Amino acid sequence: HDIGKNLVGAMLEGAGFEVVDLGVDIPASRFVSAVQEARPQIVGLSALLTTTMPAMKTTLEALDAAGLRSEVKVMVGGAPVTQRYADSIGTDGYGDTATAAVDVARQLMGRPNIDASQGW
Repeated sequence: HDIGKNLVGAMLEGAGFEVVDLGVDIPASRFVSAVQEARPQIVGLSALLTTTMPAMKTTLEALDAAGLRSEVKVMVGGAPVTQRYADSIGTDGYGDTATAAVDVARQLMGRPNIDASQGW
């Protein structure tokens, strides 16, 4: 199920971010390889079911073991994910909606959030 992942990716692209979509059910080792190859500033992880949430922690641990964790910000989201869980596994950001994910990414990159009520 990748509707949420695709929605967040599209919204990030619309906000000016370059997105590399690795797909679904990606092992931690593939995230490590992708970070080594693409050198992104942010890695986004999402979970649809609580049973897939431990893979987020595993991915963070794999990035750390590869010496990459300090080079990349990690943000998480998805239906079962909470701020409390994000904090417990040591992520840099959490968003509970696709819109929040864009705000989090902007904050992680030191970009100001756009307040649409103030006009463009």
